[in-house]
Formats: sequence, C-alpha cells, structure tokens
Amino acid sequence: MRRKVLVIAEAGVNHNGDIEFAKQLIDAASVAGADLVKFQTFSAHRLVTLSAKKADYQVLSDKTGESQYEMLRRLELSEDMHRELIRHCALRKIGFFSTGFDIESLNLLLDLEQEVFKVPSGELTNLCYLQHIGGFGKPIILSTGMATLGDVEAAIEILEVAGTPRDQITVLHCTTEYPTPMSEVNLTAMQSIGKAFGVNVGYSDHTKGIEVAIAAVAMGASVIEKHFTLNRNMPGPDHKASLEPSELSAMILAIRNIELALGDGIKRLTSSEVINRPIARKSLVALKPIKQGEVFSDQNITTKRPGTGISPMRWYEVIGRSAIRDFEPDEFIEI
Repeated sequence: MRRKVLVIAEAGVNHNGDIEFAKQLIDAASVAGADLVKFQTFSAHRLVTLSAKKADYQVLSDKTGESQYEMLRRLELSEDMHRELIRHCALRKIGFFSTGFDIESLNLLLDLEQEVFKVPSGELTNLCYLQHIGGFGKPIILSTGMATLGDVEAAIEILEVAGTPRDQITVLHCTTEYPTPMSEVNLTAMQSIGKAFGVNVGYSDHTKGIEVAIAAVAMGASVIEKHFTLNRNMPGPDHKASLEPSELSAMILAIRNIELALGDGIKRLTSSEVINRPIARKSLVALKPIKQGEVFSDQNITTKRPGTGISPMRWYEVIGRSAIRDFEPDEFIEI
C-alpha cells in the first residue's frame, strides 16, 4: 500500500517578517489540509555577502531597490518567533517545519526538536553543511534545483557517510525559477532520480497553478512542496509564484483524490463492479426458437445482456451440443 503523500505548504518568507501574518499563513495551511507548514531559518549575515545581487525574479517583485542582504535581514525569524510559531502550529494541529540555511540555523532547529530536515537547492553543493545535517541522523528531504545527477549523487553519498542512511533520504525534483516555465519542469526527471539512486522521490513545485504537483503524485511523488501566500499581490520575493489559500485547498484535495485513485496496483473487481458486472456482461441466449434435440450453432444462438447465464467465453463448449429442451428467443441457453 502506498504511503500517504506528505504535503508541505511552503510559507517560506511570505510572512514578510510579520509574526502575526506568519500565524495567518499557518491557519490557512491547516484549513487547506496540509501536513506541514514550512518556513525558512537563516541569518542574513551568515547567508549572503553585502554585495550579493538578487535573482531576476526577486528584482521584479521588489520596487524598493534594497539589496539581497537588506531584503533577507527584514525576513529573518528570531528564536522566540520560531517558538511562537511552533506553539501556534500545535494549536492549529499542523506540523511546523523549517529549512535551515546555515549550520547555526540547523542547530537551532535541532534544539527546537524538529524531526525532519530539509536541504534547500542552494546548499546541495555545500560540503560542510551536508556533513553537519547528515550527522543528525534524522530523515532528510533534499531539493535538487540547479543540479545534475552527479550533484545529487555526491550529496547523497556525503549524507550517508555523515550518518543518514539512504532509506531516510527523500529527493525532491525541483526547478529553481519562480515561476517555473512548463517547458523547464522536466517532471520525468523525478522518476530518473528514483531509479538512479534507489531513493524515495518527490517534487518541489514552482510552477503557476496546481496541475504539475498533482501529476507528480500520479507519477510516484511521496512528498509535494508548494509555496503559498494569502495574497499574490503583496510585496515580497515569493508571493507572485505562490498559491492563494483556495488554490492550496484545491491542490491538496486533488492530491488526496489521486492517492485514492492510485490504489494498491492489484487488478481485481471492486465492490461497485461486482454489482455492475451481471448488468454489463453478456450470456449465451437463443437467437430464435430452438427445439429439443436441435444442435446449437451460430445460426440459433447469440450473446446478449445480462451476464447471469452461461458466459460467452464457453461458446465453443456449447456449439455442436444438442438442446436439452425447447428454448424461446432471448431465453438463456442451458446445457
């Protein structure tokens, strides 16, 4: 039986540095039915240089002219804010989750008793970071935006050597562009990763809409991660490429329906089909009046619904036999 797909509602930095707004995001993720709501844990001065440029999508979403460092400083969450958000998640019965972007942030999340850890795409080639997070021995979700198969292989090996077994690593296919053009999704690469490394796979979705995430579930994703916001028109780097609450709800409902539809892979009659089978299938019946002793042939018998008589699969068993009694047209054949 397939495991339930883990749906991560990525609040990220869409709280805009406002703790009350972050709580509203938690509320929305809980109502939508997400399993986890994910934030980002970092310190700007440990993450970027003062001269680091913004990505194009960040520039387009910001009219203030602030640097990447200034933007990130404004979006930091303090330890106290983390604890407050964890309490609010417990109140709303949804799991708290956060991505740590540096070793100190990872340690904070460990101290806060986070049980699953996320390696963001930007840290996939950060050796010391990978060694540190792998040393926790906790389940890891590894994002692979901007990566080759070789990059993914190297990261998995580092995590394993550090102390995290491969069966505790879930690798997310991802395209690092916000929003991701459909032509760059390459969703079958998710399956290639699973085959290449024997790991559980999932998909971190940055496309507009919900259809690609739903398709990923049908293709075997065990984890889906999707950015969301309360309003796409808000200022901030990730709002434009995020779902609004009603869309998040629709995506999660569709994912749960796909889970049900996928089933266990065993071809069998369903309970509904057991009822419908005799109505839709056919039986051998008399095509015209048949006298006792007359030989059954393709001239005097045929197949018609319902399927409560002799199956048409026994056609050649019946042809050539003699009728045991008289039969009227449409009457079930007996032998």
